[in-house]
Amino acid sequence: MNTRSMIFTLYGDYISHYGSKIWIGSLISLLSEFGHNDQSVRAAISRMNKQGWVQSEKVGNKSYYSLTQRGQNRIDEAGKRIFKLMPENWDGKWRILMYNIPEDIRHVRDELRKELVWSGFGSMSNSMWISPNDLQSQVNNLIEKYDIENYVDFFIAEYKGPHQNLQLVEKSWNLQEINDKYQQFITQYSEKYIIDKNKIQKGAKSDAECFVERTKLVHEYRKFLFVDPGLPEELLPEKWLGGHAASLFSVYYKELAKPASRFFESVFIAGNEMKRKDENYDILNHPYMVN
Repeated sequence: MNTRSMIFTLYGDYISHYGSKIWIGSLISLLSEFGHNDQSVRAAISRMNKQGWVQSEKVGNKSYYSLTQRGQNRIDEAGKRIFKLMPENWDGKWRILMYNIPEDIRHVRDELRKELVWSGFGSMSNSMWISPNDLQSQVNNLIEKYDIENYVDFFIAEYKGPHQNLQLVEKSWNLQEINDKYQQFITQYSEKYIIDKNKIQKGAKSDAECFVERTKLVHEYRKFLFVDPGLPEELLPEKWLGGHAASLFSVYYKELAKPASRFFESVFIAGNEMKRKDENYDILNHPYMVN
């Protein structure tokens, strides 16, 4: 598992709920549970710092890393989507983004495409992207981020034919491919859930092992953010497996939550000269535990 990607997972599922700041030594200790060494962690967090996701701070002879506002915004958006069990209600309208970005800044165009996919847009053509979800704030942020106001147009419209809305979906996303990925997730994690649930109930799974499993679970499930646009129920196929996968993820996550958090706290508090954000923190009230 990529070190940088694992750090994002740890910030989203743990660190952001404890003040969003962690000592580099604690981060190295946590990632060692997954086989990442000191050098790879330091290199990855340094890249994230240069990219504007985290910021560094010296306290005595210790280096701490916290999320920047940009990093916190990304983590918050990801959390809302990862832990959402039900699709949004649809207002029947499409959000359409069109752009004509000059070739001399094609790197901006390439980055924009990645951001649009992350946000849930689908491509009807090279420069025309659509979504049934209310993503206007995300679009505004992207326009500002890449300074492309002169090259884009954004519309909110209703589709009047000659075909059906479902055909727009078929043109813009490969739902069968996404459904196949959900089936793979369900097949793999249904069995693991039963095994781990029995071990936890018998006291045969350590807190450290639960931490590893919960982190891997979140890490694997969050990959759907890059492929599933989160379409409203009206636009999904009849045998859509996204809901089943979300329910499985939720129950498995809750089974692992308390022991995993105990292990995280033991490493985090031992190496950090700071208190967590919420002194009355309870894992059952963790924002990610709320359906």
